[in-house]
Amino acid sequence: MTLLTIGAFARQCRLSPKALRLYDELGLLRPVQTDPHTGYRWYAPEQLERARLVAWLRRIGMPLARIATVCHLPAADVAAAVTEYWRQVDAEHAARAELVSSLVRHLQRGDTDMTGIHTPLRLRWATYCDQGQAREYNQDSVWASEGLLGVAEGFGSSAGAALPSAVALQTLADAGSTGTSAGALLDTLHTAGEQAAAAVNAMTTAGSALEGAGTTLTALVWAGSDLALVHVGDSRAYVLREGELLQLTHDDTQVQRLIEKGQLTVAEAESHPQRSILVKALHADSGALPDVRAHSAQVGDRYLLCTDGLYLPVALDAIERVLTEHAEPDAAVAALAELVHSAGAPDNVVCVVADVLPA
Repeated sequence: MTLLTIGAFARQCRLSPKALRLYDELGLLRPVQTDPHTGYRWYAPEQLERARLVAWLRRIGMPLARIATVCHLPAADVAAAVTEYWRQVDAEHAARAELVSSLVRHLQRGDTDMTGIHTPLRLRWATYCDQGQAREYNQDSVWASEGLLGVAEGFGSSAGAALPSAVALQTLADAGSTGTSAGALLDTLHTAGEQAAAAVNAMTTAGSALEGAGTTLTALVWAGSDLALVHVGDSRAYVLREGELLQLTHDDTQVQRLIEKGQLTVAEAESHPQRSILVKALHADSGALPDVRAHSAQVGDRYLLCTDGLYLPVALDAIERVLTEHAEPDAAVAALAELVHSAGAPDNVVCVVADVLPA
């Protein structure tokens, strides 16, 4: 076998000798031979393919620890791993973009320390909560106030038991405040999300009456004209803005992962038997925490927060039509409830519709 010097190998794979020495030390790309006296490294031509993969993964910004994991995967799984990494990058980029927009708005208003409240808005809302036809009891909770809109879909609880969904929303409500500055709001909610997760975990640990129970959590917390989105699980938040309905949240479900990996189409996901299987929620030992990100509200926005008891049996275009045609939140909620019952009301459902108005 003809071996390549580290210089020749570096030229062919477009990695520097310094990088190759680092990857050797990390166990990421070992030379086939190292001179015991000089420490000089020699590589086999067959290693070029892996070296080039490492080079490309570094160019897209993948951390070295993750590259090591990807490089040890079977060849058939590498593409899926790269796709999943880039999905996470996109999600983080979107969250940072929201934060940048919020920061720029405050700087342009002269609020450089981000301690003031500007252009306060008010909300007008209506809520709906109902037990599904096939359910023995309702484990879902809804919250609506000037400072917090939230829904949470509980699972694994029994009738009469304390609801993890209610505990998660109460914890968030205790932390949120319409008087909180936009700059401090996200920090406050990160802590509140940790507290909500801890509270749910404490009541659902092994041996407790609620062992195996848990909840999703989707909420909007308000501070003046700014708000933050708190989310984990598959409940959803939408905004109807200028006639277009936009989904603000990302479903933490198995089928969503399959869609992102290209293994399932959106149409196929609608009837997939595992469409409600969560990959992330608040429950004991899950280690999951809600995602928190900034969002900019406008006068005229209409928000819908709902559990999957609404959006699974009812087509999205029908939901959009109801939100567009009914001027008052209570009328919109009543029309949504009618759609759910027309579809057989197969699951528990909670939702809140809220309009953003000038103060």
